[in-house]
Parts: sequence; structure tokens; C-alpha cells
Amino acid sequence: MSKKLFVGGLAWATDDHGLREAFEAHGDVTDCKVITDRDTGRSRGFGFVTFANDSDANEAMRLMEGTDLHGRTIRVNEAQQRSDNRGGGGGRDRNSRW
Repeated sequence: MSKKLFVGGLAWATDDHGLREAFEAHGDVTDCKVITDRDTGRSRGFGFVTFANDSDANEAMRLMEGTDLHGRTIRVNEAQQRSDNRGGGGGRDRNSRW
């Protein structure tokens, strides 16, 4: 079973390839993505790495947490499932007088 890791604290210059390269040393990486701002295309400073199996992901999490990647100390945790209730809005409250 695959496991996805959250990687935070990335340098602005870290791209998908650089992130994958750093984590491939710890196992079979099936997917790797640095999240970018949709307007500027610039990295948002975090990304996700998916491993083919849980044991490789756990080992990578243990070994990579707090290490230096491209001049920044990174945080590595198991990714949490995103809820469907993402907020958004901007609409007005139906009960408001305005």
C-alpha cells in the first residue's frame, strides 16, 4: 500500500525533480509534487512525496525530518486526508441586512 508524505519548509528553488531526487534514496517514489501558487507559479514552500510502500515512507520520514534540503531545514510528516469542506465563499450571509 502506498503512503503520502507532506514535506514543508522547502526552498523556493526546490522543484519536483529536486524533491524526488532527495527522497528516492529511501525507496520507490511513485509521485512527487511541489505545490505552486496558481497566479505566480512560484513554490508555496511545501510538497508531497508518495512512496510505493509504507515501510519506505516511514523510513524516509524518520531520516529526512529536520534535514537540510537546498539550504532549508525541512519538515516531513504523514500527509493528512483533505476534507471536502474547504471553505471558500465570499458570498454574503442570507440573514445579513446588507
